[in-house]
Amino acid sequence: MLHALVALFQGMFLLSAALMLLGLIRPVWVLWFLDRSNRLMVIRIYGSIGLAFFILWKACSLLP
Repeated sequence: MLHALVALFQGMFLLSAALMLLGLIRPVWVLWFLDRSNRLMVIRIYGSIGLAFFILWKACSLLP
């Protein structure tokens, strides 16, 4: 069960990193739900989500 959780957090981290890279190229592709979109918003939103999933991934990996 723990391995599935680690895999989920790893996948979500990789997805948010990919979306952040895509948003740095064209922000409107990943921030379609906002009225205004720029690269700083992409870094704020997807960077914080990615950082949270990275921390959860590494924290769950340390558990026995």
